[in-house]
Amino acid sequence: MKVLLGFSGGVDSAISAYLLKKEGHEVTGAFMRNWDALLNNDYLGNPTAGDSQCPQEKDYQDALSLARKIGIPLVRIDFVKEYWDEVFSLFLDEFRRGRTPNPDILCNSKIKFGPFLDYAKEHGFERIAMGHYARKAVLDGLAHVAVPKDKDKDQTYFLADLKESQIAPCLFPMEGILKTEARELARSLGLSECADKHGSTGICFIGERNFRPFLENYLPANPGKIVDGDTGEALGMHEGVLFYTLGQRKGLGIGGVSGRGEGRWYVYRKDVKENMLYVAQGEGDERLLSDESEIESLNWIGPFPEGEREVVVRFRYRMKGVPCLFSASGDGRARLRHLGPVKAATPGQWAAIYNRDGVLLGGGIIDKVWRKGDLIS
Repeated sequence: MKVLLGFSGGVDSAISAYLLKKEGHEVTGAFMRNWDALLNNDYLGNPTAGDSQCPQEKDYQDALSLARKIGIPLVRIDFVKEYWDEVFSLFLDEFRRGRTPNPDILCNSKIKFGPFLDYAKEHGFERIAMGHYARKAVLDGLAHVAVPKDKDKDQTYFLADLKESQIAPCLFPMEGILKTEARELARSLGLSECADKHGSTGICFIGERNFRPFLENYLPANPGKIVDGDTGEALGMHEGVLFYTLGQRKGLGIGGVSGRGEGRWYVYRKDVKENMLYVAQGEGDERLLSDESEIESLNWIGPFPEGEREVVVRFRYRMKGVPCLFSASGDGRARLRHLGPVKAATPGQWAAIYNRDGVLLGGGIIDKVWRKGDLIS
């Protein structure tokens, strides 16, 4: 088949191209340009503000070199405006509300499986392909994604907002290969540009830079107090509650507190109105735990189940799935009753919902969280 492959210049997309060609497909690589700091500053109405660094140019040069070695054409597609409108502007809005968004999930549903898929169809491609560690599965006649062979690199969490129509035309060449095997194969093929290249971490448009200074280009810093939730004592100063997330322990700058033992401090509450950050000592503190949550912007493949259904939910990437009872309300919202304690379930983050066999059923944005009947965030 004629396949358009998302081609980033990393080892996963390079090996995906190799595997697709080996299967006999006619492969074209597509490098997606989603971020232009200077142009984005114009969108803000302040062309001199913001960050001008971007790691994409080095990645593009690597992608060009790799495409030549593998023997595929490479096109470059510009989705900067779409990314700003559909991903980054929503990312900033969520932060302004004091929530912790996950733009990588929206990047997949709104860009990589959105305008990218449209581009492929318009240019005569029969399929798209991505280098995600995910497996395609069919459940009740509908296309889903599912946990791949390499469970340590499983990226299905980031696909929780995909519709069946976005999954069906996509190939996932990395579904049956381990990351270590991919690197070994890249070395054997002489793909030195990517064989030992670190995979992307954090948010795609930031690259390897510190998150908080980047965000301060778009949201003003507003220092305030870090408060001990037990005593009300101010333990230090934060740089703005918008820059912190529930469960966070690093970067608080309060270290050891005289007379309080050696336990680490964790954020358990953000008061945006009063600009206060509340912390508790010890990762087992019950204020970090919840037993129920409500999600919005629900995405579900297939008909909603009636009544309650037991599912497995990941409340953040890399966390172990938690059994929950799921019930949809029909207005784009659903309730999750946690059958085990969940630490730092965070409004703005996504809850990815699976069945017991690791098939992704859908997901939604965490909106409200309860503990023992009390609304805690």
